[in-house]
Amino acid sequence: MIKTPICDLAGIEYPIFQGGMAWISDAKLAAAVSNGGGLGIISAMNADARYLRDQIKMAREMTDKPFGVNIMLMSPFVDEVAKVVADERVPVITTGAGNPAKYMDSWLAADIKVIPLVASVALVKLVARAGAAAVIAEGGESGGHVGDTSTMALVPQVCDVTDLPVIAAGGIGDGRGVAAAFMLGAMGVQLGTRFLVADECTVHPNYKEKIIKATDIATIVTGKRLGHPVRSLKTPFSRAYMKAEYSGDIGDGDLEAMGVGALRLAAIEGDTEKGCFPSGQIAGMVKKTQPAAEIIREIFDEAEQILRGADKWTMEK
Repeated sequence: MIKTPICDLAGIEYPIFQGGMAWISDAKLAAAVSNGGGLGIISAMNADARYLRDQIKMAREMTDKPFGVNIMLMSPFVDEVAKVVADERVPVITTGAGNPAKYMDSWLAADIKVIPLVASVALVKLVARAGAAAVIAEGGESGGHVGDTSTMALVPQVCDVTDLPVIAAGGIGDGRGVAAAFMLGAMGVQLGTRFLVADECTVHPNYKEKIIKATDIATIVTGKRLGHPVRSLKTPFSRAYMKAEYSGDIGDGDLEAMGVGALRLAAIEGDTEKGCFPSGQIAGMVKKTQPAAEIIREIFDEAEQILRGADKWTMEK
């Protein structure tokens, strides 16, 4: 079995995190991933303290294993959800969309492992000084909000500037991706798109069907003009958004408004016309629904087999 320092850090069996996906990563999915040996993560998204506290309570009723919470630092409720996770002493917090330094003292005082998501070397240095336990280096192949640098280029550069354990994310969907991440210097991986089709994921069936039917060129990145690009599946909504973004006929405010509520329409209502369906570029590799625990075992069985055979490329002396 593959065991790395990430396993000891998070108290998990396999060095794998489930990504914090808004409207998708709820208590049920997080508990299933944690029960399967990984670290399930609840997304605080743009919800308030009451929602998050309820989700944490539900997760604890469904698993006795460690789980985490993802906090989006641009949320209008970030101050109150930051207090909730400290009060509840959630074992692990992952953060996105900024620098969590403002909240680090209270989280560390609650003995919480804080693992920020980073898309640049500069942010790695800042969060390391603030007391991060590890970092998630996420490349632009991932679904949802993305940076410019690919996982293949980002992970080794992050590993070069920090002694913190690095978790690779973006473009990882099977054991081959896990093995590649370890070769780049990572000690763990985070997956989002693959867990979208977990049996325990409560996302609308239309969403799962779109992932399973996706091809290698099924995603598109929109929102660059506004400074927060998002990778999602090509749909009537995303194509219309792309056209509007580059037409010059719509202002930034109207363009921003065009996307409001589109994720909920996809994840909760399954609206294939007006919904935005975030997805990583590995969607074309996902061919079936499975229990979360089976996904984890399958990925790491494959990764272990690949890593054991890696020496076949060693040059003879």
